[in-house]
Formats: sequence, C-alpha cells, structure tokens
Amino acid sequence: MDAHKEIERLRQKIRHHDYRYYVLDDPEIADKEYDDLVAALKRLEAQHPEMVTPDSPTQRVGAEPAGGFETVRHRRAMLSLDNTYTFDEVRAWGQRVRKGLGAGEQVSYVVELKLDGVSVNLTYEDGLFVRGALRGDGASGEDVTTNLRTVRAIPLKLRGSGHGGLIEVRGEVFMSLADFSRMNRERGKAGELPFANPRNATAGTLKTLDPRIVAERHLLFCAHSSGEATRAVFATHEAYLQQLKEWGVPVNPETKACADIEAVISRCEKMQAQRQDLEYEVDGMVIKVNARDQQRRLGQTLKSPRWAIAYKFPAHQATTTVRNIVLSVGRTGVITPVAELEPVTCAGVVIRNATLHNFDEIERLGVRVGDRVLIERAGDVIPKVVKVVAAGRSGKKKKFPVPRACPVCGGPIEKEKEEEVAYRCVNPSCPAQLERQALHFASRAAMDIEGMGEAIVAQLVSRKMIRDVGDIYRLTQSDLLGLNLVKERKAAQLMEGIGASRKRPLGRLLFALGIRHVGEKAALVLAEHFQTLDRLRAASVDELATIHEIGDVMARSIHDFFCHKGGRELVDKLQAAGLNMKQPRRRGASFLAGRTFVFTGELEDLPRGRAEALVREAGGNVSSGVSRKTSFVVEGSDPGSKYDKAKKLGVPVLNKQDFLKMVGGA
Repeated sequence: MDAHKEIERLRQKIRHHDYRYYVLDDPEIADKEYDDLVAALKRLEAQHPEMVTPDSPTQRVGAEPAGGFETVRHRRAMLSLDNTYTFDEVRAWGQRVRKGLGAGEQVSYVVELKLDGVSVNLTYEDGLFVRGALRGDGASGEDVTTNLRTVRAIPLKLRGSGHGGLIEVRGEVFMSLADFSRMNRERGKAGELPFANPRNATAGTLKTLDPRIVAERHLLFCAHSSGEATRAVFATHEAYLQQLKEWGVPVNPETKACADIEAVISRCEKMQAQRQDLEYEVDGMVIKVNARDQQRRLGQTLKSPRWAIAYKFPAHQATTTVRNIVLSVGRTGVITPVAELEPVTCAGVVIRNATLHNFDEIERLGVRVGDRVLIERAGDVIPKVVKVVAAGRSGKKKKFPVPRACPVCGGPIEKEKEEEVAYRCVNPSCPAQLERQALHFASRAAMDIEGMGEAIVAQLVSRKMIRDVGDIYRLTQSDLLGLNLVKERKAAQLMEGIGASRKRPLGRLLFALGIRHVGEKAALVLAEHFQTLDRLRAASVDELATIHEIGDVMARSIHDFFCHKGGRELVDKLQAAGLNMKQPRRRGASFLAGRTFVFTGELEDLPRGRAEALVREAGGNVSSGVSRKTSFVVEGSDPGSKYDKAKKLGVPVLNKQDFLKMVGGA
C-alpha cells in the first residue's frame, strides 16, 4: 500500500463527509463510520509523521493547553449593527437606503437569521485556515485559532478553486440547544455550575485554554459576511454566500434573497413565527443590501454599516418577585436603582437582576420590595421591570425612598438641576466611581491599557494604590506583583501597556477623562480643533459652543471640568506623567478653520468617512445639508440633490482632486 496515497484518500473522504454534514446538511454515513475513517487516518499518520500537514483533519485536536490568548488587530473593522424593533422601523430604514442611493434605483436584499452566538473572523491564505479571532471591540480581538481548529464545521482547507491569496470569512460560532442541554447535564453530574444559556456556553468554550475541551462541546459555525480579500471579488452578497458553500464553508440554510422591503418583512414574520422550532437560539434577523456596489456607496457610520440592519424579535417576558432594591453607583456618580429578583428563566437566560433606571421610574411603576412584577429582556439583552402585576398588597410594603447619602462612600448626593431625574454622588473620592472611571480610562477606545480589567482595578482601588486615574502612571512593577493572581509576566505586560498608553493622541485622552456629555466623536472634534490640551483648557464657554457638534450643554460641561480643582489637578498629574497632550495637525488647517463642507455622490477610492475625517483633521467642519453658510460642496460620481442646491445657492463645488489638494491629502 502506498501510504501517501492512502493518507490523502482518507483526508479527501473525511473532508467530503464534513461538507455533506455541515454545509449540505445531508450526511451520507453514520457517525461511527466517520469516526472509523478518522481513526484510520490517525494510525497511518502516526506511522508516517513526516506526512502530517496542518490542514489534516487529525490536526483539529491534540494541542496542549494554551498559556493565554494574544490580541490581534482586524484588517477591516468588525462593525456592529443598528437595531430595529418594529416593521415600521424596517420600512423607514429601507427608505433611508433608497434615499442614500438615489431615486429610482432598484434595491434587493438578503435576509439571514441573527444567530445568538459569538462572532469570529477566519483568515484563509491560499485556501488554508491560518488564523481565527474573536470580534473583541471590533478593531481587535483575541486570537483563538487553536480552539477554532477543533470546530469541525470550520474547514481547515477550502474546497475547489478561486480562493487564492487572502480571504477573511466572518460568521457566528454557536451551540445547538440539544448539545447545550447535554453539556449542562454532564456539568451537573460533575458538581459544576451550569451555563446560563448557549451563547454564554459558546463564549466560555472559545476562551477555554484547553482546545481538547472545545472539541468535546460540538460547536457549530455559519458564515454571514466578509472581511478583507486580496483577489476574490463578488457582485452581490448572495453570490458571496453561494461561493462560500462551494468552498465548503457553512451558510445558514434559512438565508433568503428578497426583491423588496415588503418581502423582507414577510420573511421576518415567517421566521419569527417559526423561532421556537429552530434547533438553536436566534434573537432576530439581519437584513443586508444585496449589491456590493450599493453597499460601498451607502458606506458606514463610526460603528455601523448603513447597508445592513438587525430586526430584533419582540422581547421575551416573565413574571417574578422583587426580593430587594439595591443601588449602583456609576462612573459619573449617577445612582441607579436595581431590582434583585427571585431567579426566573426568560428566553433561556436566568434573570436575577433588572434595572429600574431611576427613582422617578420606581415612583411611576409603583414598585416595592415583595411585589410581583413583569420583566422584559428588551431586544433580548437588557432585563428591565415593565410593570407591577400583583394587585393586592399588605399594608406593610413601603415605598422605596430616595437615599440621603451615597450607598458606597456615604458622601452627599444631589441633583445638579431640578429638571434632571438622576441623583449623583458628588464625592470625587468615591471608590465606586473611581473603579468605573479607571475601567473607562483603560478601555480600548480610550487609553487602551492592555490587561487592566475589573479584577486588577478593584484591587488597586480597595488597597488605595490609586486615588484617581493619574495614579496609574505612578504604579511600579513591584506594586503590581503585590496584587492577587498577578505574576511577573502579567505585571510586565501591564507596565508595558501603561507605558504605551502615554503616547495616545489627545483625542483618546479627552475621551478617557470621562468629561460629562463628551463621547468618542466629540473628543476627537475637540482635539482636532484645539490641537493641544493647554489651548483647550484656556477656551471659554462661548468659544467652545461655537465649535461644530459641541453645543451649549457640552461646552459648559467641558469648561466646568477644566475649572474644577479636581479636573485641573488630574490633568496636571497626567501632564507630569509624560502623557501626550497634542493631536497631529494636517496641512491646510489655518485655511479651513471655520469652513463647512458637504459631500454628495461617491468619491472614487476615498470612503466618505475618511473624507470627512480629512476635513476635521484640517480644522474644518462637515455638515449633511447645503445652505448659504456652506463653504464648499464636494462632488463625486452620481451626485444627488445637494449638488443642484449648491448650484442654485452659488456654493463652490469641488471635485475629488481639488478637495484633496485643499485639505492636504493629495
């Protein structure tokens, strides 16, 4: 027998049966026969180890437990989807799509089940699976390649041809309801706590350091979108999914193309009615514009594509009893009442707590400890109390009072304005606030301090090793080694992360400071306008309010932060610690200061988001509408009504080349 030929024959048969099982859902052999094929291949490869290749089916399992997961950056951001909850909202989105593409243009859609699993990005090079990463924060995620190699539904080698170069496949790893029940029964017998739901089980499994455990849990995978691709080009999303199936990548069989938005709604209604009959958890439908060219022209916002949206199935509800009402203190001192509940299962999840939002909401609902209440998972995510359902009450149930002091530090609380509903702890040294401030400061979108999570921050605050976020930069490796579960490697990584964060640009620092009302985008606008922190600190309320996208409320909040003693001292401490207090400036800024640009049509090879960023980086403003105050309209191909209005008002119109020269991006 030619060992090489027999090994290759067995590999081809196993890949064929994987394709029949996971892609076509039409297996040809029983599990025992499949296991016999794998066992025969293992025996031959053991006799001829020089013939073992990374894409062999035997290489899915067998690696030793990992020491941790590295973080990798995605070549293309993994965006989140905006949600809709009614069919009227779906229709409104469809109208926005048509408006964005131009009158009379035909639009078709693809509708997919929104699987309740864990999003991953699979990288193939010349048809071979080389890396798998979790979505993470969208920009980067943990490298879980070893674990994903154990998922039989993910091909280690693509079938057929046309998959040369680099191809990124994005999809959802999930667990069937049957396998979830089986696993929880086994955990119960072993004296282990059960997982709350299939999604949590999947997430926990993918972060398990032993790939052999991952292999035992029978995870599934379905592709739903694409990442980077160096050669493969597809005209439609439907064609892309069809090609994936031919390459051996599973695509959910319930995915359907729809000719118009009413057909989309009909499909959503049908799947909503059949939801309980599925063998896995879903929480809605994903609707995508089919044509790739139309997707490209519609573009994206900072976090979501304009050409796709999620329709979330109606929330699940359940009734239970309020055991207690406790208070949570947030990063800005806002005190939020939370209902502690008699545990109840709602949509496959055991709910123990639900938000009551604020004290006005408690009064409106009339909630008291001991009440029977209706709870709801809004969008299948956030548990909240909807109403009190028990009519009769004993006279012993008392109204829940607004606290007189902070439940954590005992400090004073107050409303800043009478019309506000939120009460705040005004003690700047409150440990609950400091924990949340530090977590926000270290988050990826802010200073991105790798490894500074909840457990580390809680110890730093409780041991009084930090009294504000500026103290993070006074920590030493010796300090970190004194914390629980922090060894030399972890301490060194943290110190490296703290050091690297000193170089973040001013926009990231402003967001990290947690100034009220200042989000990620506003922080960037401020940084690009003032360029240095010293200039921003010296700005008046009136000067701040004139900046596009800032406004009076935010201007007052920014000014108050830098005038407050605590804000001044914190910024001084950060400056002394060597943090970067500047934002890079592009050429042409002095010319563009105070000028407003409007874009219309498609700028070839220049995404709309990038074009808008060039304007802001050069000191200008971007608007969505044309008026007499507009400085320039930038015209691309297929311009819309904005072009006509600009001509009518006499607003100068630039082409792409003239625009790039003006902003210094040529």
